[in-house]
Amino acid sequence: MRSPGATERPRLGFGTKLGYGLGSTAFGIASQALSTSIISQYLFIVVGVPAVLIGTAIMISQIVDALVDPLLGQWSDNVRTRWGRRHPFMYAAAVPGALAFYALWHPPTTWPMGQLFVYMVVVLIIVRFFNAMYEIPSSALAPELAPGYDDRTSLQSYRFVFAVAGAGTMIALLNGVFLRHDATHTLGILNKDGYSQWGTIGAITIFVSIVLSSFATHRFIPRLSAPAPEKASLAQVIGEIRSTLSNRSLLALVISGLFSAIGGGVTAAMSPYMNLYFWNLSPQLVGLMTLTGIPATFLGAILAPMLSRRFDKKPTMMALFAVAVVSSLLPVGLRLIGLMPANGTPLLAGILVADTFLGIVLYLMGFIIASSMLGDIVEDNAVRTGKRAEGLLFAANLLVPKLSGGVGAFLGSVIVTLVQLPSHAQQGTIPLPMLRELGLIYLPVSAIFNGLAIAVMATYRIDRKTHQKNLEMLEAINR
Repeated sequence: MRSPGATERPRLGFGTKLGYGLGSTAFGIASQALSTSIISQYLFIVVGVPAVLIGTAIMISQIVDALVDPLLGQWSDNVRTRWGRRHPFMYAAAVPGALAFYALWHPPTTWPMGQLFVYMVVVLIIVRFFNAMYEIPSSALAPELAPGYDDRTSLQSYRFVFAVAGAGTMIALLNGVFLRHDATHTLGILNKDGYSQWGTIGAITIFVSIVLSSFATHRFIPRLSAPAPEKASLAQVIGEIRSTLSNRSLLALVISGLFSAIGGGVTAAMSPYMNLYFWNLSPQLVGLMTLTGIPATFLGAILAPMLSRRFDKKPTMMALFAVAVVSSLLPVGLRLIGLMPANGTPLLAGILVADTFLGIVLYLMGFIIASSMLGDIVEDNAVRTGKRAEGLLFAANLLVPKLSGGVGAFLGSVIVTLVQLPSHAQQGTIPLPMLRELGLIYLPVSAIFNGLAIAVMATYRIDRKTHQKNLEMLEAINR
């Protein structure tokens, strides 16, 4: 159903696409900071919080987030305001989201460990809540802004460009500027003030990107769908949610995301330790590796629509993820059998930078196409249920991965604990058998979960022909 008095749809030009994509900068920065690689690095190495407590805090916050997300999605699908369904949530998230991110990097480190743990759990929950309050409604706009099968893949490219490039730039700044070593900090990664300064810049960036992006799509509000005024009972609401979430293709994406997020959570939790101790990398080189994400993002954004148009979405996405998993794990495997260059050599640095670049290109293309596939479920679900439920669908797609990502983070912290990796350790002081054990555990765990994610995706069933048929059926219904 369209809003009463709707006018001609504004043109979705290059400027609007840029503005829409800009909002993902906020999501990218917050997600990267919360992915455990940075926050774990800060809390474990700098603050000295035990790894198991960090993993537990992250897991608790993600469980709460996973429970709240569907409610946010359902709410934004059914709310009626003069600013439509999505924009009130997007605007409302800007200030509290920025303030919560600021608080995350300015913790009361002098508090007793128990109180500091509670503080981190509460702040992590608040950051995730307002991140979702913006991201879910914003993502839900994509299917209506770009209803075409290939157009929405192109639009998703803009979102991922800003999400990855924005996060990459911030991480590069953290490692290359705020954590650089000096006379006071021989190992810049232990510089507590550097994290705090970086958190302030991140909070400001989150606020600006959310406001500008929301404003860029504001003029589309009169042409967006609006729910019919109705009073539904709790049983009816639960029934609608159950009907929507039973879509076979959605289940394929969600379950695949579950396994992928566990694998990704393990990788994110292990990354700071692998970079610092397994590969003995400097923060500056880590920043350079992250910075490769910017050109990689643009390349991936260009290639993703082209490949999905040529080979269709599902087979392209599955192939990209398969190659990406092999590429990301190959260096660790080669090191374990003694076929990688020694730490500290230019050749090793070049290999790791090139592998990071390739991995970002492949993963980005896969995620762009997967997000477009999720958008295609909107029309498929509308044909089945008679209702558009973009918010609930995008929230559901994030729900299980967020929950399982917390499980992955916890598993990563357990691996670190089992290996008995010491906190505050300087580079070059970890015994080689301990580092080898770290790699031997990490490699199969990551490979198994990522392999399962790719296998489950084979059950997704919407292709170009199915999507076109769904559009035609909806058009006939709306006549």
